[in-house]
Amino acid sequence: MRSSIASAMQRFRPGIAPTLVVLVLLPLMVSLGFWQLSRGHEKQLLVERYAERRAAEPISSAQLNDMADPAFRRVHLRGQLDAAHSILLDNRMRDGKAGVELLQPFQDQASGLWLLLNRGWLPWPDRRTPPAFSTPEQALNLDAWVYVAPGETFQLHADPASAQWPRLLTALHPAALWDELGRSGFAYELRAEAGPGTYETTWPIVAMGPEKHLAYAVQWFAMALALLVLYLYLGWHNKKEKPHGSGHESTQHV
Repeated sequence: MRSSIASAMQRFRPGIAPTLVVLVLLPLMVSLGFWQLSRGHEKQLLVERYAERRAAEPISSAQLNDMADPAFRRVHLRGQLDAAHSILLDNRMRDGKAGVELLQPFQDQASGLWLLLNRGWLPWPDRRTPPAFSTPEQALNLDAWVYVAPGETFQLHADPASAQWPRLLTALHPAALWDELGRSGFAYELRAEAGPGTYETTWPIVAMGPEKHLAYAVQWFAMALALLVLYLYLGWHNKKEKPHGSGHESTQHV
């Protein structure tokens, strides 16, 4: 048994270059597979927490500032929109169509708290003309939920400083807005549910669902296995050929 194993190991000659490639790529592929599994688990927990909190009854805006984790909490609001300080969040796609999301300050009458309310998505097919929207002047009764971004929005360059309104932005910073306006406001965006004064409010919870992360993990593990199998195959079939004699010997006659 030992002799057969030793014989097999002697025949295993993969070469230096393939060995170096496998040593670099195999751990990388396996680690990427486990990273995708981890991300999928995080997304699954996020989706479950969203579903649980969206099923709960709305709370009042006065309770928001005392919450350590307000993400996805439903909030009942009654108040008015500030049409003079509208924000258009750029580069928002829906069903392959370009558009913007309309956000406006909203003051809740019960608590007096200012909130940045996302009224929904608007199409913007022609960038030569600004998106058209209207703002109700009367007090509104509506429900919304707190959106906490998972991280900073990727930007090729920072939004230019501007004093004009409506303001076109690619990333939101509610705290900076409240400082600019001199108001005490909530630190996160609220996304309106379908109701009075809203536009398209079908919000995706995550850009990539947990099932896609699982599929990517399977792909990375499959590529790692294929690389290992190919390495073993080449190692056992890469035997050096033994040199053969020419088979022609010269004869000398005396």
